Amino acid sequence: METVIVASGNPGKVKELSDILESFGMDVKSKDEAGYSHIDPIEDGLTYEENSLIKAEALVKASGCAVIADDSGLEVDFLGGEPGIYTSRFAGDDCNPDKNNAKLLTLMDGVPYGDRKAKFVTVITMLFPDGRKIVARGECPGHIVTEKSGEGGFGYDPVFIPEGYQSTFAQLGKEVKNKISHRARAISSLVNQLKERDLV
Repeated sequence: METVIVASGNPGKVKELSDILESFGMDVKSKDEAGYSHIDPIEDGLTYEENSLIKAEALVKASGCAVIADDSGLEVDFLGGEPGIYTSRFAGDDCNPDKNNAKLLTLMDGVPYGDRKAKFVTVITMLFPDGRKIVARGECPGHIVTEKSGEGGFGYDPVFIPEGYQSTFAQLGKEVKNKISHRARAISSLVNQLKERDLV
C-alpha cells in the first residue's frame, strides 16, 4: 500500500480525499499526520493548476513521498467568476468560513435565483518523487442560496445548492456530496488516469 500525503491542513478536505482514495489501496495521510505541517508554501499562482503544483512540489521535496495537492474555488457568475482562486480568503487575510459566507451573501443580496449561478472547481495534482505528474479537474455547477442552510460540510457548503438538488451541500450529507462534488469528480478523473497508467 503506497503512502500518499495530502498537502492540506483542512480536515474536511483531507477526509473527503481519504474516504475515496483509501478504497483504492492508498494509505492516505494529511501533511500534519505525516509530520510536515510546517510545509506551507506561498500560493502565488494565478490558476488552480499553478497553486496545486506549488503545494505538491514543496511537499514532495520535503517528504520523498507521493503527494496529492488540490486547489479549489467557488466561481459565481454574478461576481464575474469571483472569488475563484481567492475563495478561502475572500473576506480578508483573517477571515473564516462564516465571514466568507457573510460577504458572499451580502454581495448577492437581492439577486434573483436565476442570476445566482455558480460552480465549485477543484484541480488536483498528484506528484510522485520520480517526477511523474497527474492533473485532474472537476466541476460542480449549482446556485447560491439567500441564507445559510445545514450544519454539515465546510467552507461554502451551507450556501451552495448543486444542480439537480433542492438542498445545500451542508444539508445533503457526506455520502451524497462524495458522489457529486467537484472534488469527487476530480478524484474520479485522477483515479481513471491512475488506472490508465497501471498505478492502482
